[in-house]
Amino acid sequence: MHATTGRWKLGLGLSLTTVIMWGSLPIALKGILDDIDSYTITWYRFAVSVILVGLILVHNKSVPSFNWINQASKVKLFLLVIFGLTSNYVLYLLGLDLTTPSAAQILIQVAPLLLLIGGVFVFKESFSFVQWLGVSLFVFGLGLFFNHRIELILDASSDYSLGLLLILIAAVTWSAYALAQKQLLVSYSSQQIMWIAYIAATFLLLPTADLTSVLSLSLFQWGLLSFCCLNTVIAYGCFAESLQHWEASRVSAVIALTPLTTIVFGFITNHYFPEYIDFEELNGISLFGAGILVAGSLLTALSKRV
Repeated sequence: MHATTGRWKLGLGLSLTTVIMWGSLPIALKGILDDIDSYTITWYRFAVSVILVGLILVHNKSVPSFNWINQASKVKLFLLVIFGLTSNYVLYLLGLDLTTPSAAQILIQVAPLLLLIGGVFVFKESFSFVQWLGVSLFVFGLGLFFNHRIELILDASSDYSLGLLLILIAAVTWSAYALAQKQLLVSYSSQQIMWIAYIAATFLLLPTADLTSVLSLSLFQWGLLSFCCLNTVIAYGCFAESLQHWEASRVSAVIALTPLTTIVFGFITNHYFPEYIDFEELNGISLFGAGILVAGSLLTALSKRV
């Protein structure tokens, strides 16, 4: 069994870095979606990840072999990982383009809940009453958060409703990818699996990407795109490293704060740069709902560990 180093301050710092990176990502993405389409942004994020994760694997002398191509069971799992992850990235961006960063980050939290529930059916894991209570709190908090948008959500012809639907589907595809990855962890490390997925996704999205569109970006937008490309690798690296120094339950508790971080970043961005992005006008009930939602996520994820 893995034992942490006990350097909890380092673990906390790395966890908070992950939260900041993931919490700010939708705001940065929103700033370039008007000038670059979702497929192109995703292609560049994958391509940069191929290079950076590849360098890490080479440095650690852990570049994976591709002998799994001759094993039907692993081919199916890798295909699910590749298409699940690619669909998640693209659908999330398409949904984000039609909604707001805070709404997107709140709704995408359905993904880890679906993963936990999927584990019950796929891996026959147990799911306690307390965890179901956490799911109930999550759903209740979700309803409260979108209380001011109910009419818009129920209007099937609205862009906002379509955006939320795309993000919800992105959550489903992410949970499918994560379940497949969990099975592949028996033979490969998470970095190896992700690298193979990044390589495949880069080729898969190439026909849909307009690679020359970045030439029209301003210097500021180039900075945003660079941040988005580096975000996945840095955030994941900090998250993985934090688990070396701090208990998984405590790391998970910090990571659950990501939606609230996005809301805070949204407030700050809207205050200083009101024309930068569409801001989700949140009332007191919405903010209370966000808190309930996070509490439900914590209860569901950590009830077996704390």
